[in-house]
Amino acid sequence: MVTLTNTAIGKVKEILDSQEPKPEGLRISVVGGGCSGFSYSMAFENAPGMLDKTYSFEGLKVFIDQASLLYLDGAEVDYVESLEGSGFKFSNPNVKSTCGCGSSFSA
Repeated sequence: MVTLTNTAIGKVKEILDSQEPKPEGLRISVVGGGCSGFSYSMAFENAPGMLDKTYSFEGLKVFIDQASLLYLDGAEVDYVESLEGSGFKFSNPNVKSTCGCGSSFSA
């Protein structure tokens, strides 16, 4: 299962509420690409796909496709703000290595 921290949930809801029309939920997925082979993707969706698993975090719907679940099992998504910048951070126990940019991984 994927988890989102309270900070991440709050930030996604804040962004979601500013969208017009308001999407139904957030899609989290793993896509091919990046210097290590895979990268994370987050996008708003109006409906889940037929094979998606739907999670609910404090009323926030999160959609994850079956293939991405294989790579995201046990992952935690957080939102961090620092002097270097702010953004969503994935802590994923399935990652075997990452690249220097920090946004690509291999499993």
